[in-house]
Amino acid sequence: MKSYSNILLIKPGAVGDLLQLTPVVRALALKYPGARITLLLGSSASATMFQHNQHISETIVFDRKGAHRSLAAFLQLWNRIRAAGYDLVVNFQRSNAKAWLLASAAFPCRVLVYHKARGRTVHAVQNHLETLAPLGIRPEQCDYSLELSYGPAEQNFADDLFRQNGITGKIVIALNPGASNRIKCWSPEQFAALANLLVSKLDAGIILVGGGSERDLAEGILAGMESKPLDLIGKTSLLQLGAVLTGCDVLVSGDTGPLHMATAVRTPVAALFGAIDPFRTGPVGEGHRVIRHDELACVPCVAKSCVNKIDLECMQRITPDEVFDTVVDMLKAMGRLP
Repeated sequence: MKSYSNILLIKPGAVGDLLQLTPVVRALALKYPGARITLLLGSSASATMFQHNQHISETIVFDRKGAHRSLAAFLQLWNRIRAAGYDLVVNFQRSNAKAWLLASAAFPCRVLVYHKARGRTVHAVQNHLETLAPLGIRPEQCDYSLELSYGPAEQNFADDLFRQNGITGKIVIALNPGASNRIKCWSPEQFAALANLLVSKLDAGIILVGGGSERDLAEGILAGMESKPLDLIGKTSLLQLGAVLTGCDVLVSGDTGPLHMATAVRTPVAALFGAIDPFRTGPVGEGHRVIRHDELACVPCVAKSCVNKIDLECMQRITPDEVFDTVVDMLKAMGRLP
């Protein structure tokens, strides 16, 4: 079977999507030791997640709504790909016409194309790995764990933050209230009630994490809390957030990027699912717990907006007491509680 030495992966997706691609990167690196692997993605922010990844030689940013919006800039990127001389391209963004135009710059070369599973439910990690089957790489023989590496600067940032806020050595729970679509979100009132239970019963340190666009959710949580948490929403880089999550005992989150970041740094996740199917995008690895109420006929609906007569009933049914009990069980399993 032919060997490849210069590989281009195309995936201009969100943070969680990119992290769920890391098992593919690792599988290719194991199959072709010494191969140069380049990842084409959609933003400079997401590119930073791979600057310490031992398997990635280079990241290329395709900013289709910004830097590469003009024809001249797009052609410059096309020529850059053309000059690189890739011998294998794996396109994980088959529905994006411009991604295909960029892939064409590498022709003639071998091209593999990702196909989203239809008529069956498989985890996105497995689905991505299935794309490599023509290379003799079998998903069942691969490690599904996600990868996120950061450097000493990010570790020092997290260490200083924990020390300055008096939570070093304490039980620390991170709460991530946001998501790409609000249909995935638990309410700020529920998060605040959970935080109050964690503080009053466990004396836990609480950290709020997420992007700047989720400030309204953070304000709702802050308004309902009886003590002040460490509010990091919109205040960290992705790698800084990875280091912070490493220092946490548990992350409570819906289906979104920080959930997959936590699994990538081996922090257990209490995952809150309603509309979205956890068998497709749930946490990967050991020690995680998925909380959902699948007794509802509409769960999972995999919709972008709720059509239930009780709005977001799937998320409303998840109670703060239920999540608190789950977090306690997780902490006991980790040896953090007797």
